[in-house]
Amino acid sequence: QDDCSEFRSQFEAGGRLSCTRENAPVRDASGKQHTNKCLMCADKLKKEAQRGGGTVQRNRLPPSERTNQVRCS
Repeated sequence: QDDCSEFRSQFEAGGRLSCTRENAPVRDASGKQHTNKCLMCADKLKKEAQRGGGTVQRNRLPPSERTNQVRCS
């Protein structure tokens, strides 16, 4: 069972998850304590994305293919 399933859809492509600052301590599988479940999941999902196993990597180009683009409005 994925204890962070409720936060996966909110995880942004930039590797961010917006969380509240409520104080409801929770521990992850390794025993590390986090301020709340959202912050625990943000840490977990970010690590997954860095390993390439998360949802974040889907639209990212490898560094060799990235260009410096300027946004115009």
